[in-house]
Amino acid sequence: MPSNTFSQRLLTWFDKYGRTDLPWQIKPTAYRVWVSEIMLQQTQVNTVIPYYQRFMQRFPKVQTLAAAELDEILHQWTGLGYYARARNLHRAAQQICTEYLGELPTNLEGLMRLPGIGRSTAGAILALAHGQCYPILDGNVKRVVCRYYAVDGSPGESKVAKTLWRLAEQNLPTERVAAYTQAIMDLGATVCTRSRPQCVLCPFSHDCAAHQNRQETAYPVPKARKILPVKTTTFIMLQNQLGEVLLEKRPPKGIWGGLWSFPECSTAVETWCQEHLNSTAPKCYTWRTLRHTFTHFHLDITPVLMQVDACQIVALRETNWYNTTQTYGLAAPVVRLLAQLTSPKTGELLL
Repeated sequence: MPSNTFSQRLLTWFDKYGRTDLPWQIKPTAYRVWVSEIMLQQTQVNTVIPYYQRFMQRFPKVQTLAAAELDEILHQWTGLGYYARARNLHRAAQQICTEYLGELPTNLEGLMRLPGIGRSTAGAILALAHGQCYPILDGNVKRVVCRYYAVDGSPGESKVAKTLWRLAEQNLPTERVAAYTQAIMDLGATVCTRSRPQCVLCPFSHDCAAHQNRQETAYPVPKARKILPVKTTTFIMLQNQLGEVLLEKRPPKGIWGGLWSFPECSTAVETWCQEHLNSTAPKCYTWRTLRHTFTHFHLDITPVLMQVDACQIVALRETNWYNTTQTYGLAAPVVRLLAQLTSPKTGELLL
């Protein structure tokens, strides 16, 4: 079937059922599209929308983003996860201002030289903001293409990825590229969904190979599942007489890079206290262990709460006493623990 028929059918579907009121579709500049595409990586649209609106209100231009402190950017990102995305946005914004006079490059190679921008994100920026004829291959598009052509193998395999890029490119229209790009993402997000595809609503139901064989959910072929290892740590939650809690800034690289978290303890709590409080351990309250799951492992966190004098603290990295009026970029488990520490009535931190 000619590729232009694929694009025409998809655009006809989009004109009737596509999403046209997403915040980044309003006056879609390259900057606005870029921020939305980064936020949408690994994250659903409904989750992204409020974050995007707050982020764009605070950082309406790439110059504003470049000039901001990383702490504030991470604070705006708190809860969205995959914080390397925010760090890359900041680095890329600074590079755009110093090397490209405050304007995102308008070619694929220039965009891909920026931190955090791969081929699909670069293609989305060029297609959605400039109408340039580039394919994209995010998770939704991979699912549509894999099912329509019954592509065997996991999209993570280089050979399969090469096939998907070729198919995505051959289906591109010569006109209305921005609408087509949004359409194929929308189809994957709202109709050709992962577990319960609504094939009766799909413009390709009569010639989709996976549907014809009643094997919709067999595609894309998932990569082999691995049992995630479990790591453990202890969060030391130190609280002073004012009810403030000590937070420590994490190193720029590694998990939660650049975020604020509780000091971690990899030894016995008593040993940690002798080393960092210059005294034996005060009375401790050990809380129930909570699990935080990363892409490659589970982290079981045991929180230990204790009250101390501020002057006792020694031998820690960059620290601050935190209260609920401050704005820091916080790791997700820290947000949860602070919520448990906070009185719902007064907003004060309590034992």
